[in-house]
Amino acid sequence: MKDVMFATIVAGITTVLTLAGFGYSCIAIWSARAYLRRRRFPAGFAPPVSILKPIRGLDPGMAEAFASHCRQNYPSDYELLFGVARPEDPAIGAIRQLQADFPDRTIRLIFTPEVLGPNGKISNLAQLVPEARYDHLIICDSDIRVGPNYLTHVLAPFAPVLDRKPVGLVTALYRGRAHATLGSKLEALGIATDFAPGVLTSRFLERGLHFGLGSTLAVSRTALDAIGGLEPLAEYLADDYELGVRIHAAGFEVELAHEIVETHVPAWSFSGYLHHQLRWARGMRDARRGGYAGLVVTYGLAWAILNLIATGLSLTAVALFTLALLLRISLALGVGVGILGDRQVLRDLWLLPMRDLLAVGVWAWSYASDTVAWRDERFLLKRGKLVKLESPRTLTKGAHADAKT
Repeated sequence: MKDVMFATIVAGITTVLTLAGFGYSCIAIWSARAYLRRRRFPAGFAPPVSILKPIRGLDPGMAEAFASHCRQNYPSDYELLFGVARPEDPAIGAIRQLQADFPDRTIRLIFTPEVLGPNGKISNLAQLVPEARYDHLIICDSDIRVGPNYLTHVLAPFAPVLDRKPVGLVTALYRGRAHATLGSKLEALGIATDFAPGVLTSRFLERGLHFGLGSTLAVSRTALDAIGGLEPLAEYLADDYELGVRIHAAGFEVELAHEIVETHVPAWSFSGYLHHQLRWARGMRDARRGGYAGLVVTYGLAWAILNLIATGLSLTAVALFTLALLLRISLALGVGVGILGDRQVLRDLWLLPMRDLLAVGVWAWSYASDTVAWRDERFLLKRGKLVKLESPRTLTKGAHADAKT
């Protein structure tokens, strides 16, 4: 009797969550449509710009990613500043080669040895800002590959418009280029079919974007000065999110550029993938508590699968699963392929059920602790801030694989 009652309760809960997932999928599809119909930014605004890249070690595809920033169809001056904390960093050779390959570009290597907080990326960038020559800055990771019109599309939203708040931050959607490992494919699939739709849905429901994405953070010095610079962010894990939140709170608009960039997804093992997902999940949970809790309704396909199990493959459960699968595939294709241009989604579409079930597990697991593993160290999260633990335990091999910021 208890087993029957338990199954009935689980079936009821998963049915409600599956139906909520239907609603989310419909809103997400409509949000993607709204993004495609968004207003166009006026052409012709092309101020000089400084591109800041924090560097630590070699990343896959780094050389080609660097070169893509040097092949820009941009009418104004721009410079590339690479920040390196250690003189023995192996990435220095790649930067020197870039300078030799593109002698007509302004490419500077700057040492950034000062530690301003537990977030080494922000410590690096905060020391680059005073070195930058121009009033518009673009921050992006070392493995970000961009198209030839990247600067044109990213700087266009900064054009002044009457009767509108000034734009302080421009960010960009991105797709992941996966390696052959299962963990890498699951990560890229999640970016294209879950993360990007979530960003577009948030943009639609909140009537604008209120946070940044680390793939591209283009900021005006006026906005950066208004929030006290980058130094206060050196204590935070989700620095890109925090930067956007602060700039929006300071009275500036945050915009999405008409540009999709690409990041290399490491060849993670399955455990490495889970460690990375857990760190990201706990960072988002701590920074955006209400919104993160609401993610429970976004896993409609996973709840439909669990509903099938709980009801013993009942006809109603099969119907719910079929509809959930159709909506999930529609969203994945519409955003992943249609907007991001990620053809890997077609290849890896069969992994969606596994990926979504894992996502539910990670979401629940993220509430089990306030600690995260990052760069072979362990930290306690307190309101988005990183507090280093004095006695870090030995990390697993999977955690060591997660060396990216």
